[in-house]
Formats: sequence, C-alpha cells, structure tokens
Amino acid sequence: MAEDSIPPVKLLIAYSVRPAREEAYYRFMSGEFLPEAQGIGLVMVEAWQTAWGDYPDRLMGMIADNPQVLEQILDSQNWREMKHRLAEYVKDYREQVVPYRNGFQFLKRV
Repeated sequence: MAEDSIPPVKLLIAYSVRPAREEAYYRFMSGEFLPEAQGIGLVMVEAWQTAWGDYPDRLMGMIADNPQVLEQILDSQNWREMKHRLAEYVKDYREQVVPYRNGFQFLKRV
C-alpha cells in the first residue's frame, strides 16, 4: 500500500444463527455468501464465536479496499440480496463500519 493511499475499512457483521438452521447456515456461508462477498470486493479477515455473555453468536470482520469501495458495496443490489438470503439463516443482524485495525473489534451497542 502506498504511503498516500486511503487505508482499508472493516465491516463488522454480528448475528445469531437461527435454531435448527445451523447446518444449512454453514453450507450457505461457505458455498454462497463468502464467495459472493469476495467477488464484490469484501474479504473476510476474522470470524468470532461468542462463548459467554449477552452478545450475538457470531461476529465477522470483512475488509474493503477503502471507505468509498465499501459504500458502493453496501449500496449495491448484490449486497441487499446477499443480506436477504442470509436472513433465512440468522436473526438479530447488525452491521457497522469501523476503521480497519488488525484483531478483534467490538460492535458498538446502540
């Protein structure tokens, strides 16, 4: 990355997997969601499972090249369709854009 370039940005996605949908969720994520996300410019860099506490089951971090690219992705019909299909398998979906930092980042509570 050049010194004067705009740094990447991270999209945090949090959700809980719907009961009795775990197997279908894993097939969807590995076979459709993640490959499609990469195809539109998002790269998954981390995925976390909540072991304890009042938080969603999953927290995923995806990066885009810069804030403008991420804005275009989030405004795209492809992204809306991907989220709509993901909703069949998850509940309590939230997403938040944060400055990229390596490692775990919490989703801010609203």
